[in-house]
This record gives sequence, C-alpha cells and structure tokens, in this order.
Amino acid sequence: MSKKGVLLVNLGTPDSPEVKDVKKYLDQFLMDGRVIDIPKFNRTLLVKGIIVPFRSLKTSKLYKEIWDEKGSPLLYYSKIQTQLVQEKLGDDYQVELAMRYQNPSIESALERLKAGLVESIKVIPMFPQYASASTGSVMQLVMELVSKWQTIPPISFVNSFHDNNLMLEVFAENATKHQPETYDHVLFSFHGLPERQLLKCDHTGNYCLKNDDCCETLNDTNKFCYSAQGHHTASLIAAKLGLSKDKYTVCFQSRLGKEPWVQPYTTDVLKKLAAEGKKRLLVFSPAFVADCLETLYEITVEYHEEFKALGGEHVQLVESLNDHPKFIEALVELAKN
Repeated sequence: MSKKGVLLVNLGTPDSPEVKDVKKYLDQFLMDGRVIDIPKFNRTLLVKGIIVPFRSLKTSKLYKEIWDEKGSPLLYYSKIQTQLVQEKLGDDYQVELAMRYQNPSIESALERLKAGLVESIKVIPMFPQYASASTGSVMQLVMELVSKWQTIPPISFVNSFHDNNLMLEVFAENATKHQPETYDHVLFSFHGLPERQLLKCDHTGNYCLKNDDCCETLNDTNKFCYSAQGHHTASLIAAKLGLSKDKYTVCFQSRLGKEPWVQPYTTDVLKKLAAEGKKRLLVFSPAFVADCLETLYEITVEYHEEFKALGGEHVQLVESLNDHPKFIEALVELAKN
C-alpha cells in the first residue's frame, strides 16, 4: 500500500562546532536571498567578504558552549521529533527530517521520499510563525527541487501554526513549572527580522509600520506577517497563563547590522525593565520548536548576564517544545490534516 510522505524541516546547524563547519553553515545560510534580501553581488561581498570571515570564530565558540555529547541540541531534538512522529503515524506514513541549511539536506530527504514511492508529500516547516526568510525559503527550495522531477506527486505545505492549541499548551505548561507569578515580568522574545522584510509582506503597501500597534491584532492585511503572528502567539500563551497585558512584553532578538529591525529589541526591553526596578524575568522564545543557540546561549547566558549587569537578578528561559508529547501530537495532526 502506498505511503504518505511527511517532511519536517528545521533551520539547520553546523555539522560540528568547529570553525570550518561553522563557516560552511553561515555561508549557506546567509547567502540565501530570502535571508539577506539584497542584490546577490552586494550579498556576496557582505557575506563572503565580511560576515563569514569575521564572525565564524566567535560563532564557533558560542556553538561549543551548547554542544554536548549528543551533539547539536537542535539536531538532537529534531531527530527525536521525527522518530516520535513516525511512531505515532505508523506504517501508512514515511516521515523524513531535513534542515534548510547543511545536513540532512532537503534534497536528500526528498530523494528518500521519492525512493519510498510515496503518494503525496506534506511539508511542515518547523517555524510556528511564517517568515519569508524561514518558511518561505523552505517552500521555495522544495518547489525548485521537485520541479525537476518527471513525476510530481501532490505536495502541500503548512504555512504556519502560530495559533496551534497543543503548541500553546506546551509553552504554558513549561512556564508553569517556573511559577510565573514569582517573576516581575514576562518576555516573549522572538527572533528578529529586518523591517524591510515585514514591509515586503504588506501587499497593500499602506499598512505595515504605519502605526506603532499595527502588529498587535491579526487581520486580513497582516495575516502572513511574522511580527503580527508572533504577537498573536504571545497573547494566546499569556491568556492561558492569565497574564494581563501590562505583565508581558513582546520583543525581538538577534539583529544583525545597523539598519532597523523589528522592534522593540530585547536588549532595549531589558534596560527598560531594569530601570523600572524589575529583578526577575521569565522569557519565552516561541519562534523555535527546539532549544538551540538562540535560546540556550543568547537568552540563558547573554541576556541573563546583561540583565544582572543592569541591576537585575535573574533571567529564566522557558524550555522550548522539544520532545513534549503534546507537541508531537500537534505535528501528527498537522501531518494528517
């Protein structure tokens, strides 16, 4: 009997934390025209001439901080997620894992599905909120690769799952372990994007960033906006925890370069809260489905140290979805529906 194919795709990770592998990863990642969306000549000069040569050593050191005997946390949890989804779906499905950058590659995963003679392929980019630089990039590459096949099976994509109730429940449950009521403030810190990428998603040309609260309510105009979907995710998790709007802040981390990125920046929010006398912060990172460099180091180490230097006491990360049974159930539902 024919099987249905499921392709889970996460962002990627170097093959090792060594400089040579970090260089390969950064080069492939940052040369993606949807990640740094400027003319290719300029992008090549920037990435190959400046970013990769000067950032690889530092980034390698950061990866070594989170790498353990299991390897890359992102890859480790992605493999477990894939295995558990396969077990739940059973023999009627063939589930494959791919990374948008580095290994296992999308091309190799698609070839395995083709060799398995699957009758259809469901692609699930593992990014709760849609962004051109993440979900859009996965979709584009899958379509480019499959377009070269002589026989193209039915293919469908999950655009986003920012409001998936099971996912929201996992974040809320993980937060409850830390007793949110004992913290002075809660942050929902999403990975950042250049503002120009949000503007490109506004097909009307007259809504995005025209006022300070354009992302706070999801509507037909901003329904594919990464920031608006992020605000929506945060509000839904906050509702499950009974947090009022004055008890939490949505912010954005990991910006690169000097041009404006989505605001407020997490570092600025830390300064503001410290100045207000806040001492203990609970931080969600709901743009990721598995703990990785941006959660395990940037939040747990860098933001904790930065906040303490400003007079705060503690920054506590809410664990990501990882291998939580409810998240596996959510992926199974996305694969089936």
